Amino acid sequence: MSKSFSESYKAAGVDVVAGYKSVELIKKHVAKTHINGVLSAIGGFGGLFEIDTNEFKHPVLVSGTDGVGTKLKLAFIMDKHDTIGIDCVAMCVNDIVCSGAKPLIFLDYIAVGKNVPEKIEKIVSGVADGCVMAGCALIGGETAEMPGFYSEDEYDIAGFSVGAVEKERIIDSSSQEAGDVLIGLASSGVHSNGYSLVRKVFDMTEAGLKRPLPEYEGKTLGEVLLAPTRIYVKPILALMNEVKVKSVCHVTGGGFYENIPRMIKDGLCARIEKAKVPVLPIFDIIKREGNIPERDMFNTFNMGIGMVAAVAADECEKAVKTLEAAGETPYIIGSIVSGEDKIEII
Repeated sequence: MSKSFSESYKAAGVDVVAGYKSVELIKKHVAKTHINGVLSAIGGFGGLFEIDTNEFKHPVLVSGTDGVGTKLKLAFIMDKHDTIGIDCVAMCVNDIVCSGAKPLIFLDYIAVGKNVPEKIEKIVSGVADGCVMAGCALIGGETAEMPGFYSEDEYDIAGFSVGAVEKERIIDSSSQEAGDVLIGLASSGVHSNGYSLVRKVFDMTEAGLKRPLPEYEGKTLGEVLLAPTRIYVKPILALMNEVKVKSVCHVTGGGFYENIPRMIKDGLCARIEKAKVPVLPIFDIIKREGNIPERDMFNTFNMGIGMVAAVAADECEKAVKTLEAAGETPYIIGSIVSGEDKIEII
């Protein structure tokens, strides 16, 4: 038991004892993310991880960092905090797997106006769940109590992940060619991008978020909007073991128009067929109630596709079967053609 305590610091709004209690509460969640390579326990000054040289002969480290954005506002209104950590993990690990990297470690940073240990535990439980889904270890983090900077009921969360990939297996689009097929993986909803626009469209009150959506068999608007971001790490790594993956894109902020061009080699163009994109009902609702042009929708949201992979046409069938076996719902949403525009949606 720590003997650290400061009455003066507590009077200023920072309760160090609550911080220690938070650490104790989250230890069981951190423990379930333990994988081979973890050398340190939670609570030290740094997280230690040993790369397995039997698995990686020439490892290249790939890192990513991100947050959850204004989706947090929904969590505050709904007082639901146990899935927002999944979003934080997803936004980082989905990015680094685009290079073919296997996520190894994750760290989180949570800044709060007031440290309520039970709330911290809920947030971190989601982070741990996300790490288990991604197959990586939660090896450290930071909880900062910042009275006067955040209101007592609000917080922010950000994450950082590091993965590794064999140098010769890095996915970099260099082998792309016209005729390759674009396979989209289904999203769970809005994921963690575009919520500034979402919040402008809908009534962001407790009553507004309790509105039932007939399209979702009675689920409320809040439940649909707060659905956690899908984590695609294991399916993409499984796909890499079966076919040559030529490039991968995580569809995040900026939607199709901003992200898909990042997976396309110069001189080529991703031709997306709108009719083959499984647009989820929530996006139709946003478009209708916000009177938003279709192009803006595709330039803001994932529209039902959270990840896109490019493979050769003759490996498409095998790729689809591999993704289905990994629990994914894949869609052939387009192909790669010659052109300088990087993307066209027809």
